[in-house]
Amino acid sequence: MAKKDNTQEIEDTQVDATLQDDVATETEATEELNEVDQLKNDLEAEKDKFLRLFAEFENYKRRTTKERLELFKTAGQEVIQSLLPVIDDFDRALTEIEKAKDKELAKGVGLISNKLKETLKSKGLEETKVKAGDTFDAELHEAITQIPAPSKKMVGKIVDVIEKGYTLGDKIIRFPKVVTGK
Repeated sequence: MAKKDNTQEIEDTQVDATLQDDVATETEATEELNEVDQLKNDLEAEKDKFLRLFAEFENYKRRTTKERLELFKTAGQEVIQSLLPVIDDFDRALTEIEKAKDKELAKGVGLISNKLKETLKSKGLEETKVKAGDTFDAELHEAITQIPAPSKKMVGKIVDVIEKGYTLGDKIIRFPKVVTGK
């Protein structure tokens, strides 16, 4: 009977060893799967970081390009604004010269005035079109004063334009100064 018990013990030992090997193999496989899953998770996290960084960089490029274009559009704004009184002076001079009826002088001053205006126009400066009888808009006009309207039609409308307004690109750099009727 001892032989049978020994055989039984040997078989039990072999079964236990086989079970331990299976458990060890299963544990190793689980560890490998966990390691693979961990590596996949790490890779996904890195991909996500990369995509976010790439998107952030694209936004930065777009924003700086937009800012640069805006800067080029209005780069000379300060210089052009300082030249606006000169344009006003030319307009006043032309008006007075025409009153004096000196055609040659008027022609010369007119040529210089037009050359200055065309040069500034090529840089994006445009005169705001405003005339008497237009409806007053506080967003587009600067009211200097109000006077009694010459007629009922002129109430709330522009009666006179004191100073021309100008835009540079899409931006108003000087609002037209107007007198409104009340």
